[in-house]
Amino acid sequence: MGVKLKNIVILPGDGIGPEVIAQGEKTIQAIGYRFNHAFNLDYALIGGQAIKKTGNPFPKKTYEKCKNADAILLGAIGDPVYDHDPNAKVRPEEGLLALRKKLKLFANIRPIKVYEKLKHLSPLKNERIKDVNFIIYRELTGGIYYGEKGRYEGGTIAYDHCVYSIGEIKRIAILAFEASMGRKKKLCLVDKANVLETSRLWRQVIQEMAKDYPEVETSYLYIDNAAMQIMNAPAQFDIILTANLFGDILSDEASIIPGSLGLLPSASIGFDSCLFEPVHGSFPQAAGKDIANPMGTILSVAMMFRHFDMNEEADAIEQAIDLCMEEGIMTKDLDVEVHYSCSQLGDLIYSIIAEELDQINKKQLSLGSSSII
Repeated sequence: MGVKLKNIVILPGDGIGPEVIAQGEKTIQAIGYRFNHAFNLDYALIGGQAIKKTGNPFPKKTYEKCKNADAILLGAIGDPVYDHDPNAKVRPEEGLLALRKKLKLFANIRPIKVYEKLKHLSPLKNERIKDVNFIIYRELTGGIYYGEKGRYEGGTIAYDHCVYSIGEIKRIAILAFEASMGRKKKLCLVDKANVLETSRLWRQVIQEMAKDYPEVETSYLYIDNAAMQIMNAPAQFDIILTANLFGDILSDEASIIPGSLGLLPSASIGFDSCLFEPVHGSFPQAAGKDIANPMGTILSVAMMFRHFDMNEEADAIEQAIDLCMEEGIMTKDLDVEVHYSCSQLGDLIYSIIAEELDQINKKQLSLGSSSII
């Protein structure tokens, strides 16, 4: 196979970010070894670490690197120092918001998948989560978060404008419809068209676009009903498409279904840039202890390769994770048979991918051997 060169900017971030990112890097290296690809990895500051060193949560140097990259891999952002200081002039999270806005990352993509071995961790009953495997497409740079906002009458009345254009809706809808064509050909638009004019525009646009995808079963749910259905019968969904605020709520709600935030990857896509990150936070209490779950980050790397149309490479990563799941080999937080540290699990995933393994010698694992077969 010929060499494919990709320039990837690494943003380790705060808390456990550097630890999980290190395992993501091992996965990239394993893919490079197995498939004879070359990856140029560059590094930059964001979030709390960037504030400490530059005073800015998203320095200009970081922006310059990111806008010229083929992809960005982010660890986590957040520092309790700023959470407990209401007078802080800058906060780590502002770095991520600035990154999304400046790079025009308009589509947030979150897969929700339940692993058979970990069903006991889900707060939902086993019969409800059987065969759950869906993706939420959340519009990320429009809507109420970015509309005009303010107060009047001496600050006693506040307003937040929710604004959407047809173009903003179409660009993410195309991604969602195309994704549905490669899956079960089912797409559900979640809105509040019985009340909101912006939702009526969303529904109008999607109904028109659905004519170009006659194979896709397109359905519509109000946000309140959708939230209930995700808890009551999540397996009915395949692709969920929704606006920024609704997507924020639904993706967080759905994230509890698999039983651990540490398992969940995400992607944020724009026309010229793409960002991949686990959905968990910086978890500062675990920082430096080598106990964080790196699976969300490693699966985010798989999403990155999928975005590159390097599907065989993405499959190799997902198969390595599936193998660990089947054998009950994970980090301690998942209450499985063999407990691995964050870095040890990264080493194991590297070996499975690089050596094309389809089985694991658990006896050697229990003895602490790095040789697994």
